[in-house]
Order: sequence, then structure tokens, then C-alpha cells
Amino acid sequence: MPDKLPPAVETVDTSYLEGLVGYNASRAAITVIELFLQRMAVYGMRQVDFSVMSLVTHNPGITSRQLCAALSIQPPNLVAMINALEQRELIVRKPHPRDGRAVGLHLTPTGQKLMHDAERTAQELELDATRRLTAAERKTLIRLLQKVYL
Repeated sequence: MPDKLPPAVETVDTSYLEGLVGYNASRAAITVIELFLQRMAVYGMRQVDFSVMSLVTHNPGITSRQLCAALSIQPPNLVAMINALEQRELIVRKPHPRDGRAVGLHLTPTGQKLMHDAERTAQELELDATRRLTAAERKTLIRLLQKVYL
């Protein structure tokens, strides 16, 4: 008697995965990241570049050590990124006012213009990516996600 073939899957059951925080967070992140990469390509920035530049924007004089701590980046990885941003004339290093061994990072006028536009684009893409959420739901989602990693 020949072996019976297993049944074909007609509809994929994702219910188990949909009950997992990691799966849902990952799916949401992929959606936002894809949109981010599309819209930020014009600025030549990846997510990590944007994060670094945003922290420099809102914390003029921030040190590399502070950036590494805030973004969980390894120092060697940040050095290359800072060098690339400096070569693009988006940031400049200046002596730290209290620590002679440290340097603070500051935006150049070109960096300020770029970040003004990039942060506006980031805000718009976040609204587009979460268009099915109300403003209150969006705020709640951010708060809940922060409870996971803070």
C-alpha cells in the first residue's frame, strides 16, 4: 500500500507567533525600517547614523563615550561612523570644556540643515508607518515598548 501524502497547507497558521512580543516587535520594526531606509536614502543616512546625528543635534558637545552608552554602540564601530560624518562635513569635533582628554561633537551648518530636514522626514514617516493608530495609541505603543528595553 503506497504512503499517503501529507496534506498541503492551504492557510498558514501564524497564531502562535502572533502571541509573541518579539515576533510582533520584529514585524513592526521591519515595516518602519523599510520606510525609514526608503525616505532617508536622500540624506545618505542609515538608522544608526540618524540616531547619532539626532543625539548630537539635541546634545551639542556630546562625547563619543556618551553616544556609545546611549545607543549601545561599541567604540570601534562609532569611530568609523564619526569619521565618515566628519568627512561629509556634518559634524565637527571641539575640545570638551571640562575634560582635556575628551572632545565634544557638534553639528556644522550643513549638518544642522540636514538634520532639520531629516528629523522632519522621520516624523512624517513615523506617522505614515503608524497611520492605523490614533495619536493616543501611538503614544501608548512607544511607552509600552520603552518599558521592555528601559
